[in-house]
Amino acid sequence: MSADHREQQPNPQGSRIDPHVGRYARRAQGMVASEVRALFAVASRPEVVSLAGGMPNVAALPLDQIGELVKDVVSEEGAAALQYGSAQGDPVLREQICDYMTLEGITASPDDVIVTVGSQQALDLITRVFVDPDDIVLCEAPTYVTAINTFAAFQADIQHVGMDERGVIPEELERSLTEAARAGRTVKFFYTIPNFQNPAGITMSAERRARVMEICERHDVLVVEDNPYGLLRYEGDPEPTLFSQGSGNVIYLGSLSKTLSPGLRIGWALAPAAVRAKLVLAAESAMLSHSTFNQLVVRRYLNTFPWQEQIKVFNTMYSERRDAMLTALTAMMPDGCTWTRPEGGFFVWATLPEGIDAKAMLPRAVAERVAYVPGTGFYADERGRANMRLSFCYPTPEQIREGVRRLVGAIEGEVDLRDTFGTTSTQPTEGSQAPAPDLP
Repeated sequence: MSADHREQQPNPQGSRIDPHVGRYARRAQGMVASEVRALFAVASRPEVVSLAGGMPNVAALPLDQIGELVKDVVSEEGAAALQYGSAQGDPVLREQICDYMTLEGITASPDDVIVTVGSQQALDLITRVFVDPDDIVLCEAPTYVTAINTFAAFQADIQHVGMDERGVIPEELERSLTEAARAGRTVKFFYTIPNFQNPAGITMSAERRARVMEICERHDVLVVEDNPYGLLRYEGDPEPTLFSQGSGNVIYLGSLSKTLSPGLRIGWALAPAAVRAKLVLAAESAMLSHSTFNQLVVRRYLNTFPWQEQIKVFNTMYSERRDAMLTALTAMMPDGCTWTRPEGGFFVWATLPEGIDAKAMLPRAVAERVAYVPGTGFYADERGRANMRLSFCYPTPEQIREGVRRLVGAIEGEVDLRDTFGTTSTQPTEGSQAPAPDLP
């Protein structure tokens, strides 16, 4: 047996933990639990106030009416609802999605829409279709944690582009694209969440949107615009979508997870015709077809229910919770802390006093019975130690205020430790995972 052949065999010493460790593809080696997913066990404890998870408050839905709607689908369309469907998605639902997108200023054809299992599957399909190992994917800094996981699973070289309070910084985007071109590297796309960004809560300004599109078109780079929160606006006027400003180089991702229910897993991608055809083929190979049942439930909901009024109900509720968080942060957070002020969405991005590490502080916060997501989970390169994502969508205003009070106790404890000993609590080892809610 050759040395090369022996190296490919499973390592018997690793078999006690995982007997298949030697069989995994190289792209699977980097698959680890996200900072957010690891929080599940802690954040779900009843005594813990979770400011971590991006779970919509589906209790605000009229669940009795939703139940009747589901019953009607079974009794009236059961034979179709329980059958295979199309990988592109139900044609009537795709027409309704186009009507939905008109609220964001998008005019589209149902033929160019592919229904996906949440917008997360759309991200997976896009990456599967476009990215070869070592291709560059540009993302905002910070960015959506599960997008990072998806790009990494396909062995992309994830590079971050800086943001400020007006969104992605055009000069940094230009610099990244120029440097990649000089190095002979391929940038496959720029991934952005322009509205109420996850995790930073920032909305890209109209002027920045125009500049971003000009830069990407000049460099012939695809833009992936992820917009799950766009209709959850609590103040200000909507900004134009990147898709409406592009000339065929934007793939737009939408979702009903935040404005209806994440459990139904209905999202979509709006893409140029040739790209859409590739995405449909990729979807067929991944899961053959979508849940026809879920699509018919959503189709009936959009056809018979006053869903735009329901979005207004969500916006009123989430606006109150956002205000509760911002008021509590202003009243209680110690000197040296700063945070964003989102106009919509689910998240506030906080920065801790100098020398305080959010990841290292998490055990102290859990002891104080409050959970958050450390900022490192939203970078591909271990940045973000001074940051944390705070979510206001699920807890009540009273719970939010109590959660901030407990969080302040943890921060003050770390500050005291820093001032006394010149360091904070035990620093995490490289690659360690925080114990810890939901993926969004």
